[in-house]
Amino acid sequence: MTVINATPNDDLQHILDNLTPPATIYLTEGVYRQKIKISRSDVKIIGADREKTVITFDDYARKKHADGMEYTTFRTYTVCVTGENVRLENFTIENSNADPVKVGQCVALSVNARAFSAVNMKLVSTQDTLFMAPFPDDLVVRYAGITDEGYYDGFMPRDELYMEGGALHYFKDCEICGTVDFIFGCAEAYFDRCRIVSLNDGRSAAYIAAPAHSLKQKRGFCFYDCDLKDGGAAEGSVYLARPWRDFGKSVFVNCRASGHIAPALFDRWNDTYRYKTARFGYFNLSGAQISPVDWCRQLTEAEAAEYAALCRRAAEKFGL
Repeated sequence: MTVINATPNDDLQHILDNLTPPATIYLTEGVYRQKIKISRSDVKIIGADREKTVITFDDYARKKHADGMEYTTFRTYTVCVTGENVRLENFTIENSNADPVKVGQCVALSVNARAFSAVNMKLVSTQDTLFMAPFPDDLVVRYAGITDEGYYDGFMPRDELYMEGGALHYFKDCEICGTVDFIFGCAEAYFDRCRIVSLNDGRSAAYIAAPAHSLKQKRGFCFYDCDLKDGGAAEGSVYLARPWRDFGKSVFVNCRASGHIAPALFDRWNDTYRYKTARFGYFNLSGAQISPVDWCRQLTEAEAAEYAALCRRAAEKFGL
């Protein structure tokens, strides 16, 4: 086992690129203004204090890359994970660009791996804080530049375009902050006793989750025993989810909310008809006045118990 102690003066990318896994990196308190990619498997990064140990950067979607193209959403990350069985614990990842209306999306953490866990992490941005692969099929074609002849001429690295199902991501006791679609992607993901904090970026409506699971994916996002917190959002302005693609799936089980949650709970994606295939549900949502849309489901006790068991199973898989 490789053990490394790092400080804000160290080059984290250099450390990561030269690791011999399995490895644990301990981060001392401080601000690490760095953009990093974790491509090695079986790596743990553990901070000294969640609030005082911060990795931060400020890339944004409309920024021009060195290749002459805009970054788009998926190159704006502060931290990107492509290695398997990576665990992040007890520190903050931040994208400090706070004006997505002007500069576009700003990802804090992008997880492009099949197996990933996070414990007592804080993720902070506005629009698109947390992305969890795989990508929707149409975006793979767009960003990979796959031609009719099968050639790859896209601008995104292949290891950041994880394009098949089977991902399991688990977040325990984390705090995730954002405004619009700030938890999005196609992974099977469990948020266990997390704080989901809706901020205010000046827009009239906000959305916590934006799932894009395909029909063949049985499971999607599960928010279990979470606190849905108001971080400055207007009364009734925050929807639990809207479908980024057809068949997106999100459920909220035994969660606690407040007046910032929209009574309808879920929203369609702009003027699309994706709501007709969306798989959205809730069970025992307390603290908010609700009048849910008729295309979502109130889960049964048996279904809620099944999600509780799935969440426990995910925790056990990662030894938590």
